[in-house]
Amino acid sequence: METKTGRKITIIGAGSVGATIAYSLSQRSHAAEILLIDVNEKKAAGEALDIAQATSFRDPIRIVNGSYDDAKDSDIVIITSGIGRKPGQTRLDLTRTNVGIIKSIAPQIAKVAPNAIYVIVSNPVDILTYVFMKESGIPENQILGTGTSLDTARLKYTLADQLNIAQKNVHAYVFGEHGDSSFIPWSACTISGVSVDEYIELARKNGLEVADINKEETINYVKKSGGTIIADKGATFYGIAASVMNIVAMLTSAYDSITCCSTMMHGEYGIDDVCLSVHTVIGPNGVKARIPMPISEEENKQLHASADALKEIIKQLDL
Repeated sequence: METKTGRKITIIGAGSVGATIAYSLSQRSHAAEILLIDVNEKKAAGEALDIAQATSFRDPIRIVNGSYDDAKDSDIVIITSGIGRKPGQTRLDLTRTNVGIIKSIAPQIAKVAPNAIYVIVSNPVDILTYVFMKESGIPENQILGTGTSLDTARLKYTLADQLNIAQKNVHAYVFGEHGDSSFIPWSACTISGVSVDEYIELARKNGLEVADINKEETINYVKKSGGTIIADKGATFYGIAASVMNIVAMLTSAYDSITCCSTMMHGEYGIDDVCLSVHTVIGPNGVKARIPMPISEEENKQLHASADALKEIIKQLDL
């Protein structure tokens, strides 16, 4: 009989994103076992073997491919399955296709791993997180989507780059949908506790050369970065893998953390029955709460507009 000796993480989908997440996990200490599942079993087997052979210089870790039955006793399940948008395909058509994939996966994985914490990565992530909640029967506190975690990482990168300051000193977030209706709550963006505008003023008074931040260009950069990368190299996977690693680190830590990820709203900011990203407390027991921080009236309108855009798509789905 096989004995479980440590944390087990299952990744469903062995494409570029799933494989990069698996490799990233294999180089850290979050898991003792990583299982890769994919409809293309040969691809999953090749990825598992390639990654396993890259673990020679670390403590022992098990990297395997398998089926849903092999996911039994998983502590965390990461879902990356889905297809990318094809030329001429509408966003709604893409959504319907990937919703169908999630609806197929949900009952199969929920049956064998009912106690796992689920991280939904597949796009459109907010819609698919909502669908997985409705289809799987898994409690809401065990499910979250990556949401705007990647958008937030892109925002921190560009602000740090523009201000010539370390990213760890940038405290900024992207709220709402992981998509066109996302926005930056500038009222909550600070450089180590000082608002961005105030920091620029103080830095200049102290002789530092700091450029002005064009806020419209900044949100456009955040929204269009993915498309730029896809146009240049065909896919994005390093950034999202790093975002997932950050979430997994929070889920396996001793204390709770606050991050931007997609979870079900229950009246926060006056929004219900939709998954989107706001400040959320997550930790070793999954999702704990959403923290409605003070935002401006205009930012509140933007958040509601994002929620309405997602709800409009949900209305058109067969759920």
